[in-house]
Parts: sequence; structure tokens; C-alpha cells
Amino acid sequence: MARPREFDKDEALDAATSVFREHGFEGTSTEMLVQAMGIGRQSLYDAFGDKWQLYRSSLQRYAFAETQAHASALRSEARAIDGIRAMVERVIADARHGCLGVNSICEFGCSRRELTEIHDAARRVLHPAIIRRVRDAQAEGGVAPDADPEQAAAFLSASFAGIRIAARAGARPEQLKALGQMALRALK
Repeated sequence: MARPREFDKDEALDAATSVFREHGFEGTSTEMLVQAMGIGRQSLYDAFGDKWQLYRSSLQRYAFAETQAHASALRSEARAIDGIRAMVERVIADARHGCLGVNSICEFGCSRRELTEIHDAARRVLHPAIIRRVRDAQAEGGVAPDADPEQAAAFLSASFAGIRIAARAGARPEQLKALGQMALRALK
């Protein structure tokens, strides 16, 4: 009996994530997944369960990575407003690739508890980090002193979703940059 071919689960999961980012859950077929992942159907099922379990695993991995990347951008500059700007620029630079988080919310809303839990976990990490940097920026004079840090963080998150949706709808790079600049200007 032939032994199944070994494969890197993380690489396979990253490949699946790319397909889900582009096509969503409903728009992704199992055939698309096995082709992108470079594995057979049985290997997919053995390693990841069904398509839904693979989608959840992809979203969880993606949400963790995105949250860490946003937090890193926030901390990347000495001045808080520059860290916020770095996070905005990061979103703009990656917007054309689609955001699995935004796409999953657009596709499922709050109808799937297990997805909502993933989004909430990411939000519990990122939202307070943004609030802290907004407060720091206020203390440094980079954000209006009367701005509510909680509302500013929520506004930035909504702006990120808007930028990513605009990119998916075909907005040109200069339009995405203008949206990011408007979001930053709203904090002043």
C-alpha cells in the first residue's frame, strides 16, 4: 500500500486562505482548494475536516496574522499618529488582495457563531491597541483632544473595511490612498 504524500499543513492552509480571500466560502469549490493546496481530497479531509472546518481554520489563522500585523504597524513609529498612519497605509497596500475577515462578515454577517467568535477575539486585541494609540496621539497633539478614542478606533476599523471593499469594487490606488487620508484627517 502506498504511503500518503507528506505536506506542510501551514502552507496548505495559507493556500486555502488565498482561495477563500478571493472567492469566499460559497464561491470556493473543493476542487479549487485541492488544486491550490496541492493535495488530494482525502488529504484535505484527513488534515482539515470538511470545507467549513477548513474555512474556519483559514479565518482563524488569517485573523490572528492580520491582528498581529496591525498591532505591529501601530507600534512601528515613535509618534502615535505615525503608527496609526502606518496601519492605514498597510491596509491600503494590501487592499487589492481581499480581506478574509471583511469578506466573511459580508458573506455571513453574524449568522455563524463560530465566525463571530473569531472576529470578536481579534477585535478584543486590536480595538484596545488602537484606542491606546489614539490616546497617545492625543497627548502628542496628533489627534484632536476632544475626539472619543473608542469612537475613533471604531471609525478606523470601519474605514479599513470600506477601503477593502472599495478595492474589491475596483477603486484605483489613488482613490484608496485618498480614503486613507480622509480617515486620518477625520482624527484631527
